[in-house]
Amino acid sequence: MALTTEQPLTIDKPRSSGRPAARRSNFELYSWLFMRLSGLLLVVLVLGHLLIMNILDDGVHRINFGFVAGRWASPFWQLWDLAMLWLAEIHGTNGLRTVINDYARKDATRFWLKMLLYTSMVLILAVGTFVIFTFDPNIGD
Repeated sequence: MALTTEQPLTIDKPRSSGRPAARRSNFELYSWLFMRLSGLLLVVLVLGHLLIMNILDDGVHRINFGFVAGRWASPFWQLWDLAMLWLAEIHGTNGLRTVINDYARKDATRFWLKMLLYTSMVLILAVGTFVIFTFDPNIGD
């Protein structure tokens, strides 16, 4: 009786695709960490904003063009509002990117949805930053 050597039976990993493994990066880990840290910082920034704008003094009745002009005359408030804008926009974009990755089935759909998302993010950040730093309180003079 002769012994035969057969090829060992191999089983693919569950849910393995036919594609080769992508190069490993820590992007998703950093993305997850950013969401937690930016969320905590946004809570402080937004609650501070709501307290100052809506509760203290006369509340919303005092908010007008002059109030905003006086507030944005200070670099502190410009940076406060800029940090709130940037953190909220990037936080929201990162969350929506995750939703797109989870629910878009086709690679092409996923690509174009994310391109639309990133384009809108850059546009909003650029316009918002431009308005905060170039705001002219003497526009009517």
